[in-house]
Amino acid sequence: MSKRDFYDVLGVLKDADEGELKSAYRKLAMKNHPDRNPDDEAAAERFREATEAYEILKDPQKRAAY
Repeated sequence: MSKRDFYDVLGVLKDADEGELKSAYRKLAMKNHPDRNPDDEAAAERFREATEAYEILKDPQKRAAY
């Protein structure tokens, strides 16, 4: 199983700056957070996927390696 492109997950362009990444992540996190969607496993999975994407892309070294 291949993972989705992290930029697609967050809905940003590859040249997005740190502010754009943070804004996109926060929107997705608020929309899909498990506390807001207690019985929706798909939303929880989207939240985990967005968190993983943001963790990689916010760090310049990890982003360069990605």
